[in-house]
Amino acid sequence: MGIFGDKFKCVRCGQKSEPLGYAPVPTELGQKIGTEACKDCWGEWQKKQMQLINHFGLDVSNPESHEFLFDNMKIFFYDDGSGLAQIDTSKEGSVNW
Repeated sequence: MGIFGDKFKCVRCGQKSEPLGYAPVPTELGQKIGTEACKDCWGEWQKKQMQLINHFGLDVSNPESHEFLFDNMKIFFYDDGSGLAQIDTSKEGSVNW
C-alpha cells in the first residue's frame, strides 16, 4: 500500500490507492487534485480532456480554453460529473473534413 497506508482515499473514485503526488497544473485546483486524486482518475481525466479539446476545437494556448478545461476538471473530480460539457457522439465516424 506504499507510504500512504490506509489514510489516502481518492476524492473521485473512493478507492484506497496512491495519490497522484504532484500538482498536474500550477493552480490551487491542481494542488488539490495532486493530493486528493489517484493516478487512475487522473489518467481518466486526461482522456476526457483530450476529447473536450478535440470536440470543441480548443486552442490550448488561449486562456479562455484553460478556464473551460479547469471548470470541467473541477466538475470531473469534485461533482458527480453530470455538469461536464457534453460531447455529441451521435455523429461519430460521419464527419467529413
